[in-house]
Amino acid sequence: MDAQTLIARRVAKELHSGDLVNLGIGIPTLVTNYVPPDLKVFFQSENGLIGTGPIPEQGMAHPLLTDAGGRPISALPGASTFDSAMSFGLIRGGHVDVTVLGGLQVDQQGHLANWMIPGKMVPGMGGAMDLVSGSRRVIVAMQHAAKGKSKIVRECTLPLTSVRPIDLVVTDMAVIAFPDGSATLMETAPGVSIGEVVAATDAVLLLPDAIPEMTL
Repeated sequence: MDAQTLIARRVAKELHSGDLVNLGIGIPTLVTNYVPPDLKVFFQSENGLIGTGPIPEQGMAHPLLTDAGGRPISALPGASTFDSAMSFGLIRGGHVDVTVLGGLQVDQQGHLANWMIPGKMVPGMGGAMDLVSGSRRVIVAMQHAAKGKSKIVRECTLPLTSVRPIDLVVTDMAVIAFPDGSATLMETAPGVSIGEVVAATDAVLLLPDAIPEMTL
């Protein structure tokens, strides 16, 4: 199983029937593919759609149905479309139960940096600040390291997305939570040891007595 699939499948297990869920671009968009059919989750695209379904098969994309990053999405029966003002009213009003975003860095207190790298051209922050600040639960889905460097760090060196800490980060190596502002190793990925996670992580991890392997 490739890293992105593993992450998306594990994140899907965090969702519950009735949740209104916003998925960021990148790995988070894959989560819809792994939600069990009996789980009634409402996915929101911040550009104005509730009721997004799995990524359409090749040749089946509709030009007017895209996610916030412009990638094709599908709409389930009963889906609702609306303008960006309504969409961000839902986000800023605290009506989104879960948001799943990608990340550039997460520090050991749970602060997220995911919107820019200084010196590189970016179109703007987009909805990341609103989503992290306004959602009831924030999950980051990202690979554990990039170019050999840990993305789970002691302190973010990139601009923070929000001062509000995230709740959970799911990587290709581990599941880490942040109770009381401390990075805590909750699960390891299949075939990955606790020692390997600790060695690959720049942040200081708290290690509970029992750390199970992810179930997918």
